[in-house]
Amino acid sequence: MRRVLIVGASIAGPALAWWLHRYSFEVTVVERAPALRQGGYKIDIRGAALDVVERMGLKDRLTGLETDMRFMSFVNSAGRRLVDVRADLFMGRGEADLEVMRGDLSQLLYDETRATVDYRFGDTIVELDPATGAVSFEHAEPETFDLVIGADGLHSTVRRLAFGGDVVHDLDHLVAIATVPNHLELDRWELIYSVPGRTVNLYSTGRSADAKVLFLFGADQKYAGRELEILNTTFRGAGWETDRLLDAVAVSDDFYFDTVSQVHLDRYAVDRVGLVGDAAYCPSFASGQGTSLALVGAYVLAGELSRSEPAHAFATYEQLMRPYVERNLKLGRDNLGRMISKSPLQSWVGAMVLRVLPKLPMKDALVAKMTQPIHDAARAIELPVYS
Repeated sequence: MRRVLIVGASIAGPALAWWLHRYSFEVTVVERAPALRQGGYKIDIRGAALDVVERMGLKDRLTGLETDMRFMSFVNSAGRRLVDVRADLFMGRGEADLEVMRGDLSQLLYDETRATVDYRFGDTIVELDPATGAVSFEHAEPETFDLVIGADGLHSTVRRLAFGGDVVHDLDHLVAIATVPNHLELDRWELIYSVPGRTVNLYSTGRSADAKVLFLFGADQKYAGRELEILNTTFRGAGWETDRLLDAVAVSDDFYFDTVSQVHLDRYAVDRVGLVGDAAYCPSFASGQGTSLALVGAYVLAGELSRSEPAHAFATYEQLMRPYVERNLKLGRDNLGRMISKSPLQSWVGAMVLRVLPKLPMKDALVAKMTQPIHDAARAIELPVYS
């Protein structure tokens, strides 16, 4: 039995732990946070990732956790809805695709693995020898593992210790997300307010009494320690409900703020150390595919490790994942440009196109053409069947 340390307990880490336990590995997961991280945004599970959760026997459970979003509306500065569009149409969601909250998926994966995996919260690694698998922790005593896998996200500690170099590519945008009171009493409804260079997204799902707000804006400035200041400077006085939402964000207990970035790596492993999920190939939230890449990457990495020794397994894992990753990295870059308008005219034209689209006789063909890049990227890998 080989001992594996996974660093990170969000999505990729517990998913990888699920598969590795199935293949009789002894798995430890260490997570810096003191407990499982709740919150987050709604996420899509598409294409090959749907096949993975079905092979895990979790598809029905996830279907029961769906957000059940009904409509999306563009609003103007006075709060008037300019256009209402079915949520699945706007997001390019196919009939089989699933949309759930990140926290719900994370909790499900943790619940499925907590009895068979050694979870250690409130700790992280501080030193790592890729050649031997020797690890020093911030709090626990040093240990040596046969394999160490970084599933610790965009700002991966494992990647920094084992790979070095600057592989995070900022896309010159910042994003902020928080849970706020549902003062507009939204019911499975999403509102989008757009002004040049800035977008606000507010919604409430069928499973939550609160709402989620997302602020997205173009910026290339340093933000460490100035998150709320930058957010207020950018959005205060921008119209609609922005001021009230900013006040709510300031007292939210799950405020998230970061760059919109991607990870570009020449290799996903070195010696005894591998990477999975955002740590290896973050496509940015703009792709809508980060969760799917994490689930598929966990499946492929565990399957290859079950078949052969690490060096060969890591090489095959990268060979299988690389085209899929590159397709989704491109999708993330392309999508970002469509998420923020450059002028009031662009915002208005976009809203009018969505208003007219459902009434056109060829609407299904037009929608299929518009959303084809999403579905092509989601299916850009042929999953092996592992025993």
